[in-house]
Amino acid sequence: MPDWQQIVSGELSGIALEPDEKSQVLEELAGHLEEDYQSLLSQGISDEGAIQRALKRVDDWQVLKQMIESARKKENPMPKRVTQFWLPAFLTLLLSMVLLTVIEVFGPHPWISPTPGGRLRMTPVAVVYVSWLLFLPLIGALGAYMSRRAGGSARVVFFSIVFPILPYLAFFLIGLPLALILDHHVAHNITIPALFVGLSAWVIFPADALLAGGWPVHFFASRRLISRRSAGS
Repeated sequence: MPDWQQIVSGELSGIALEPDEKSQVLEELAGHLEEDYQSLLSQGISDEGAIQRALKRVDDWQVLKQMIESARKKENPMPKRVTQFWLPAFLTLLLSMVLLTVIEVFGPHPWISPTPGGRLRMTPVAVVYVSWLLFLPLIGALGAYMSRRAGGSARVVFFSIVFPILPYLAFFLIGLPLALILDHHVAHNITIPALFVGLSAWVIFPADALLAGGWPVHFFASRRLISRRSAGS
């Protein structure tokens, strides 16, 4: 029995497609040729004759290659950077912000870390939206799926997943130190434990939640791609 994927791969060598797209095209064409081949065999045609006649269904492999490349470009008009990073990144950011706003308006109420004696620290620093954290894995999974589906590398997928926490990280790395330096009242009200609680609530915990949902999606998608490439080789 002929290895149709290997035959198609040889005929379409050098085709300008992403690895995922190329694998899909080779698999589909090989499947069509296999169907034609089996149909010809059932008509009593010899094995060699069935192979030759099945291959003749494609008039010109170079023309077919150009048609496939042209069709794929029309299907994916946006630049790779947009589809692999910016689109999934901003979608995860938008969904996480909308979800947080809905929770702030309708509840449930966040957990707020109190100081000894019952007085509260600076509220934005010590607030933990537990319900928000529970939904973030779904958002992270969506971002990873979109980025990986568009052919994003592991690094691109990672930043697409954790993109929603970057504004908070920038606040703690840049905005808060400036506020502490410029405003003595803010510096007086923020204690070191409260700073770490805020960093955990707005950066570390959300990042962990996003990655808990997104990284398994990336892992299984990568495994599936490797399996498909192995089967096609």
